[in-house]
Amino acid sequence: MIIKLMKKIFGSRNDRLIKRMAKTVSEINSFEKEISLLDNQILKEKTEEFKKRLSNDEKLEHILPEAFAVVREAGKRVLGMRHFDVQL
Repeated sequence: MIIKLMKKIFGSRNDRLIKRMAKTVSEINSFEKEISLLDNQILKEKTEEFKKRLSNDEKLEHILPEAFAVVREAGKRVLGMRHFDVQL
């Protein structure tokens, strides 16, 4: 009974994980318009940019949303398919 009450108040572990990840997905989606305007060469150069940013001690957590947006755009261009939000 207490467990049911706690789940109603706080949600299940899965609900909490999804809620936390939804913020990241929203951040990834915010890059979509900007990334889609890049030409293929600049999109390709993003990999080196990410590597440089990491070597300059930028945290991976700051780079990941933009990196996933680049991966999503590359998949859209190469495969003709866009990753769904749940795949991110």
